[in-house]
Amino acid sequence: MGFFLKIALLQMTSCGTDQEANKRKGEEFCRRAAGMGADIALFPEMWNIGYTAYDPRVWEQDYAPLDIDANERKMRREWQARAITQDNDFVVHFKDLAKELNMAVALTYLEKWHEAPRNTVSIIDRYGEIVLTYAKVHTLDFSLEAACTPGDDFYVCSLDTARGEVKIGAMICIDREFPESARILMLKGAEIVLTPNSCKLEDNRIGQFRARAYENMVGVAMANYAAPQLNGHSVAFDAVAFDECGHSLDTRIVEAGEEEGIYMAVFDMERIRAYRQDEVWGNAYRKPRCYGLLTSHNVREPFIRKDARR
Repeated sequence: MGFFLKIALLQMTSCGTDQEANKRKGEEFCRRAAGMGADIALFPEMWNIGYTAYDPRVWEQDYAPLDIDANERKMRREWQARAITQDNDFVVHFKDLAKELNMAVALTYLEKWHEAPRNTVSIIDRYGEIVLTYAKVHTLDFSLEAACTPGDDFYVCSLDTARGEVKIGAMICIDREFPESARILMLKGAEIVLTPNSCKLEDNRIGQFRARAYENMVGVAMANYAAPQLNGHSVAFDAVAFDECGHSLDTRIVEAGEEEGIYMAVFDMERIRAYRQDEVWGNAYRKPRCYGLLTSHNVREPFIRKDARR
């Protein structure tokens, strides 16, 4: 029998900042996913508070930066106070649930962290242990996440599923729009990249996500919020882009509509591994000696932004 990894994309609307209600709804969807045979349940971004903004003007101005006044500073502090640690009941509850269901859970939350919280995903294995915690590196410094601490690295873990072991990496939302994110995960050994999301998914963003899978020969899976909170379209793409005869394949495994639901992405891991052994993308023919400028901190016009953090 082959090794078919099943990832449940939990496309939901949140209960806003009601963390207890989000916990109950998340549990309900996880139980349904386990009943469908999922190996991993993937939440949308910052599930514990439903990616609720501290100030509606953040969204009304189409990501335009705001002047920080006393009232906004107060709202930011109140928003940041909703952050939780890994020993919080919200996280512990899903650790216990993962163990009960014998299913890994990629849980997202606003994580309490030193001076400012982080936008975090923790991968909980089927034994109820956290095996990877990743904080979003490419925070939206022009908007809401200027109130967050950016992550400082990308991580890959070995996840023991009931069907076999798989190398899992994680990135969050806009991380997928920077090719370096998925590239580093591939270089660290990722076979599958999980991507919690909270933004409208349209052709260009979905096309970028497809490209991350193609150019790195990794499977990618993304869970987004359902309408009317956002527009759904949770999606997964295969690593395998050509068949044995060289014919191009449609790599889209699943793409949701806008409504709530659990959308199952099934990855043929044996096929992915065989493809990665022979094809030309990934790390086989890269020329790192020519890429030095990629790590430069210099920014020139027209890309200078006063609110950008390096």
